[in-house]
Amino acid sequence: MKKKYFTATVIAAAAIGILTGCGSRADIGRDAAVTAALNDAGVSEQETAALSVSLDEDNGRRVYDIQFNVAEKEYDYEISAADGNILSSNVDINEHYAALNNSQGTADQNAASGQGNAASGQGNTGVSQGNTGAVQGNTAAVTQDQAVQTALARVPGATEQNIRIQLDYDDGVQRYEGDIIYNNMEYDFAIDANTGEVIEWSEERR
Repeated sequence: MKKKYFTATVIAAAAIGILTGCGSRADIGRDAAVTAALNDAGVSEQETAALSVSLDEDNGRRVYDIQFNVAEKEYDYEISAADGNILSSNVDINEHYAALNNSQGTADQNAASGQGNAASGQGNTGVSQGNTGAVQGNTAAVTQDQAVQTALARVPGATEQNIRIQLDYDDGVQRYEGDIIYNNMEYDFAIDANTGEVIEWSEERR
């Protein structure tokens, strides 16, 4: 009788252990984790770009690592997979975003100014042509939209919501630099702003 009682106790303890183990692996799911991060940031998913979600283990604890951009802000969250609590959050300002917008605004102003000079300088053709040349010198031969399409063509399925890009100078040469974050992969690239050729490309799993 004692032997049967002991066997039953062992089986009951094993069952409790299995149930307890299952409970510790509870997972709220990717969508719920993303919603928790977006709610904390006060934005909708439609406002974000380059949204990236990965499930990691930290000291035996399952954690969702969520990253996304909204305008010039870069958000980084760690969400508990067990209960959806925010374990950490960080917001950085992308200085290149502001610089790129300023450079585009300056180019637009220069273009408008050049058109105004051309219109008002009909009596002085030499001055008008000089201003037009200066405007062209500030404009890359390849537009940003063309560079975006060139980069996206290398990552099937990725869209403009997954890409970050900026016009930069390297040793006096204009080039578009950026990255694409899609399907847990990060693609870094550089595109010649004069020829449209991809001059740098690297891939890394996130």
